[in-house]
Order: sequence, then C-alpha cells, then structure tokens
Amino acid sequence: MIFLRAAQREFTQNAVAVFVALFAILISTVLIRLLGQAAGGRVPADAVLALIGFGAIAQMPVVLSLTVFIAILMTLSRWYRDSEMVVWFSSGLPLTAWIRPVLRFAVPVVLVIAGLSLFASPWAQKKSADYKEQLSSRDDVSRVAPGLFRESSGGEKVFFVEALSTDEGSVRNVFASSMQNGRLGVMVAARGHTEVDATGNRFVVLENGRRYEGTPGTPSYRVMEFERYRLRMESKEAAGGPRQPRSLPLPALLKNPDNRSMAELMARISAPLLALMLALLAIPLSFVNPRAGRTNNLVLAVLIYLIYSNAVSVCQAWVGQGRLRFEVALVAPHLVMLGVLALLFVKRIRVLAFWRKKS
Repeated sequence: MIFLRAAQREFTQNAVAVFVALFAILISTVLIRLLGQAAGGRVPADAVLALIGFGAIAQMPVVLSLTVFIAILMTLSRWYRDSEMVVWFSSGLPLTAWIRPVLRFAVPVVLVIAGLSLFASPWAQKKSADYKEQLSSRDDVSRVAPGLFRESSGGEKVFFVEALSTDEGSVRNVFASSMQNGRLGVMVAARGHTEVDATGNRFVVLENGRRYEGTPGTPSYRVMEFERYRLRMESKEAAGGPRQPRSLPLPALLKNPDNRSMAELMARISAPLLALMLALLAIPLSFVNPRAGRTNNLVLAVLIYLIYSNAVSVCQAWVGQGRLRFEVALVAPHLVMLGVLALLFVKRIRVLAFWRKKS
C-alpha cells in the first residue's frame, strides 16, 4: 500500500537523522564531562574512551525513545504543513489509520529499547563501575603524567615529572614531596624510574638529586644529596562495597526484591512502555494549524514528554522510598498517558469530522 510505504520510508529517514544528531549530543556531553575530570586528575586520560562507550550504552534507551518520538512527530507535522494529510483524509483514511504504520515502525525499536534497558544498560553501568574501581586501585606511579602535579591516593605524596625519557619506564627532572611524622621532605632529581622487588612491592627510584627535609613553619631544614633514593608506592585496594541497583543484572534484582531493587526494575520496564506511548502520542500531537503557528504542537509535545518522563522518575523514587507499591507505580503513569492519548485522538477526530462537514 502506498500509504504504508510512504510512511515507513519517511519515518526511517527522519529517525536516522534524529538519531545521529542526538547521539552526537550525547557523546559530546559525556566527552566534555570526562575531559573535565581527566584534566582535574580524577580520571586517567587513557580511560576516557572506554568510559564514553559505557556511558553511551547506558543512555541509549533514552536516545532511542526520543528518536522514535521526534521522527514520527517530524514526519506527520510535515505532512500537515504540506497538505499531504488533507489528501489522505480526503481519500477516506481516518486519523486512526496512522496507528498501524507507527506501530510497524516503533515496535522493533521498542523491543531494542527493552533489551537495552533490561540487560545492556545494567551491564554497561557495571562495567563502568568496575573499570573506575580498577583505576582507583592503581598505584601512585600509574597516576603520574608528564607536566602535571599528581597527588598520591593517600594524599601524603605529590609527584611532578617534566618529561618522559627515551628509556622505557624512566622520567627526567623529577619532583617529589612527602610528609612523614610531621616533617616535610622535598626531593628533586635529574632522573627516575620504577622498580619491583622480590616481594612485589613497587618503588620510585630517584637518581642524582637532593632532599630538603624539615618542619613547615620553622627554619630548621637540612639538605642531603643522594645518588639513589627509593620511595615505596602504596596500592589502594579496590572498593568492595555494595553495588548500585542500576548496575545489577535482572536476575539479581528479582532475587533481592527490596524497595531500591523494585524501583530500578520499575524504571527498566517503564523505558520501552514510555517509548511506545510516545510513538502513539506523536500522532495527535503532530497536528499543525497554519493559522496558529508551526511551533505550538512542538511546544506541547516537549511539555508532555517532560511531564511523562518526570512522572515515571517520581514514581520510581516513591517506590525506592517505600511510599508507593511497585504495581501501582508501574501502571499509573502509563494509564494516565493512555487516557491523555485517547482524549487527544477524540479531539482531533472531532476536528476532522467538522472539517469534512464544512467541505
């Protein structure tokens, strides 16, 4: 049927364009945040790319939901503006005839959103948390980067190296500061490298340098020259605290049905339902009245999306606090939006019926 083929083709074309734009915004946002953390030393530079990938997978259900909603809204709005809808209505097609092509386009994407929300996003959250724990447990030597002052994990040592040497594992022009027993020690050396002893302990070895030692605020300092000075580096144990519910796999949530787990489960199930409801809402919201302006329907669509998504978030928070039952929170916001959808369809159908009588 020409009607179905035309709708599917334009839905797909607009969806590709919208997805590329939204994905670029997502990547840019995550990249800016991680680069700020990397510049501040909280995230190593070599970890940025992996964390961007995990963050993109975790946020993909939201991106796909908005893609479906905006693509359908853009397509049908253009049909209204270019009077293509008038042609279809004049040929006898009711407004409800658009439900079929919209569902044919949206249902496969909704199934992908369900898989991402229930399985892929928690996996990405878990991998991101594990990766950050591994990074936080790296020893102090791994944190050192040329041209930057880096504080050790315990906050007792500060390192600075001017440049990396051509020799593997060696650096040039090293500055190190440490606090021991209330006395400040400052070391400056021409060269440095790392060593691992027989028991597995790691050391920074400074060569051909000086050590300035004394108590801050007093003039009693002493200066020592050395050919070789070793600083032991402590490795921080990876944190083994309880996992956040958002990083737990689906079987773990079902195995431990407390309030926080049920709130997370409610949010995961609501993601594909929200996407499907938004796709259907785009049909009546796409109506454009040239006399009233072209942006009124877009403003209303954005407002409904914000109210809908915030209502789901509020219900999730109430389930986590034990103020609302899981079943009620899962059904209530979607039933309300289903009622809003029915009212919008009735309103648009009445407008079309009135238009046909006048014509």
